[in-house]
Parts: sequence; structure tokens; C-alpha cells
Amino acid sequence: MRKLTQVVLLLILARPAAAHVGSPDIFFEGNAGPYRLFVTVRTPRVIPGVAGIEIRSQSAIREIRVAPLLLTGLGSENSPAPQVAERSADDPQFFACSVWLMQFGVFQLRIHAYGAQGEGQLVVPVPATVQGTLRMQNTLAFALTALMIFLSIGAVSVVGAFFRDGMLEPGADRRPVDLRRGRLAMLAAAISVVGILYLGNRWWNWDAEVATRRIYRAPRLAANLESGEYMLLRATDPEWLQLVGRHPLIPDHGYLMHLFLVRFPEMDRFWHLHPRQIKPGVFLQGLPSMPSGLYKIFADVVHEDGFPETLLAEITLPGMQGSPLTGDDSEASARPVSRVSQISGVSELPDGGRVLWERDAAPLKPNVPGHFRFRVEGRDGKPVQDLEPYMGMAGHAEFLSWDGTVFAHVHPAGSVSMAALQIAEASLMPDMANLQPSPHRNHSLSAAALPPEVSFPYGFPRPGQYRIFVQMKRAGRIQTAVFDAQVK
Repeated sequence: MRKLTQVVLLLILARPAAAHVGSPDIFFEGNAGPYRLFVTVRTPRVIPGVAGIEIRSQSAIREIRVAPLLLTGLGSENSPAPQVAERSADDPQFFACSVWLMQFGVFQLRIHAYGAQGEGQLVVPVPATVQGTLRMQNTLAFALTALMIFLSIGAVSVVGAFFRDGMLEPGADRRPVDLRRGRLAMLAAAISVVGILYLGNRWWNWDAEVATRRIYRAPRLAANLESGEYMLLRATDPEWLQLVGRHPLIPDHGYLMHLFLVRFPEMDRFWHLHPRQIKPGVFLQGLPSMPSGLYKIFADVVHEDGFPETLLAEITLPGMQGSPLTGDDSEASARPVSRVSQISGVSELPDGGRVLWERDAAPLKPNVPGHFRFRVEGRDGKPVQDLEPYMGMAGHAEFLSWDGTVFAHVHPAGSVSMAALQIAEASLMPDMANLQPSPHRNHSLSAAALPPEVSFPYGFPRPGQYRIFVQMKRAGRIQTAVFDAQVK
């Protein structure tokens, strides 16, 4: 009975999967016309399911409405009636509502904000797929079991009464043959009810296995060292390769794959590389000079329908002398996590500068969205004036738990894929669809110098210890600051 109920709940609810591992919620900050909004999407566990939407505005807003629709294909043009977000009684700039995600795929949340400066719109892509099941409460299981027993006994009793008394003339007394016929009918009915329950249980168990196979799991890659200086990455899941055949990969920040290698368990070496695809599902990366050790691999990709994924792998490498890094590839060294005795808000850079994590004294808590702000200073202690866009963004941040079970690649706009966001914004403004595509067209930055601060909207998914890699570009050189965080 419990298995049956779990399947029912699995088919009733949902949880999005994004290009992250163990970090399902969506965090996004952008402009809805003249209004600056910070959006948090609390993703449900199974599909169909209810997503909780939290919106904070930096300016006064009269009303906010939210409508979910598919990102591409059928259903992407016809928006359902939007839900009105409820304003908090304690904070007039905070709104919340719930929306249904009705099927597997990539959704877009269209947010309409109304205020003194008119209406503004913002769109947030939300990929959705099953990643878990819900456990039935004991009280509900007991109630449903009692109801099933009551209905089963009732059905047998009704059949017995019909064959025992239903064929008598009005006012006639029961005869032994009538009693015997009623008992036989009840026996046959009981056998039928038991058979129906047995076959139903078998069917539900089979359906539970099918539903379990639909639970989303991060695809795996096979990583092998080739010719002593190349790493070959090959997707091993046939279903994922079929998915790539239907929805090929598209560039995100100008690359089909963003590859992150972190040496474990010390997390003292970090690389952000960009392998080339030699055929669907197969990538090749020339390796730089690397020390020996076990490396966990996190590979971000985006499909043409806007669905982002993080593929996982591990590889043990010998100490090797490789090629120098070029282009947007980067590396970083840090103190081993085993030697971190206290959390520091300062990260020294190789050129003598440093990055400061501007945070308050309040302890970090799970499931609390916020801004992670970092200020870059030169060796003279003054804010730098030479910060440049790194792959079109003011910076990139990777949040990684010390045990490797949580990984999130975050941008100043949030945790959404920029390629998926570009598709969503094109659907919001159809006239943009005819423009020449370019990576993160609406969020890329010019080559002019940027402010010395960069901010990332994010929230830790669970308690634990995390390492944060903050990547920026200064005077043509990519630099990575490293911070540790304890979430209680």
C-alpha cells in the first residue's frame, strides 16, 4: 500500500533539475522594466508539482503576477492565467506565490510587475524533471488502508445480500438454498476482490519501478587519459546520447562544455577548461601541467531546448607536464581544506592583489537566498580599475561542498543557464528571434573596465562546509579567488 501511494505522489508532484548537482532551487536577479527583482524558485520534488516563487523588489511595486509556460515547442506561446503574488504583511517589497509545473521539460516563468512606472516583464527559465519521491505520512496510509478494507468488506456484503435476499419475493422467508447461494456468492466476491487487489498491487509495483527509472540522475562521463596529455570524455548513457540526438548541445558563454576539475579530497587545485566536441557525446581536452591525484569532474552543458545539465566523472591523473593555458581556460591553487582552521573573508591573488568577501557577521543558513559580494583590490590596497568581462560576464562563481555532493555554477544574474535565458528572452520579445544569435546577448558586457565589485545571487541548499571559487578577469588575465564557508 505504501509503494502504491508513493507512486501516486510521484505522479502528482515535481522537482526541477538544472546544471547543478545537489542544488535544485533557482536564484535569479534581473530587471522587469524599471524594477529590479530578486527571484527565488523553490522547486517541487516531482511532476506535476507546485513551485514556490519568492520575489523581492528593490523599489515600490503595486502588484506582481507570475505565469508558467513551456520554454519551447507547443505550449510556449499560450500563457495560462497568471497567479497574483501575495505581498508580505511585514515586508511590502517581498512577494510570494505558487505555480504548477505540469509536465517534464523546460519552463519559463513570466513575471509581470506593476508600479508607478508602469508594467515591466521578467522571464526566468526553470528546467523540470523528477528527482525524488515523497514518503506517505503514516496517518494517511492508515486512513487509506482502513478505507480499502471497509470498501472491500462492503463490496462482498453487497454481493452476498443480492444473491441471498435480492431474488426473494416480497415478504418471503429465506430458505436454506438462499443462504447457501448467498455464501457462495460472497466467497466468489471475496476471491474476486482479493484477485483485483493482488493484480493492482503487481501493476503498481511495476509502475513504481518505471517511475523510479524516471528519477533524474546526473549523467556520467567516462574520463580517460590519452597519449599522456589529453583527456577523452565520453558519455556512457544510451538514453542521454539519444537525447543529444534529439536536442543537440548549444554554446553557453561561447562553449559547448564548461569543464571543472577539482582535486579531492583536499580541493587545493582547480581548473576551468573548455574541451572541444569531436562527435556527439565525446569531448577532447588537452591537459595543462597538473599534479597527481584524484580529480572530480563537473561538466556543464546546455541542450538546444534550453535544458542545462552537469555531467559527472572522476579520473586519477599522474603528475604531468602539459601545455600552457590559453583563451578562457584558468586554474587556481588554494590551501587544502584539511588545513582550514578558521573561515577567512580575504583571498590573496598571485599578483599581490586580493579579493574581499563583503558579508555581514550573521551566520550562513541553508535555504536562505542572498547576495554574495566580492571586492577586488590591488597590491596597494585600493579597488582595482582594470576588471574586464570574463566570457561576457563580470565574473563566475562555483559553489562546491567539501564532500563534492553539491556543485553550482553561478553568474551575476543567478544560477540559471545564460543560453536558456537567451531562449526565454527571445520568446518574451519575438522581434529578437530574428536577430543574429550571440552568447548571452542581453547579459554580456562591453570590454570597458568594470566596477571592482561583483555579486552573485545564491542560497546554500543544505548545512555543511563549502568552498567558493570566484573567477574574474583583470587586464587580460583570469584570476580565481578561493573562500570557504560554513553553513549551519
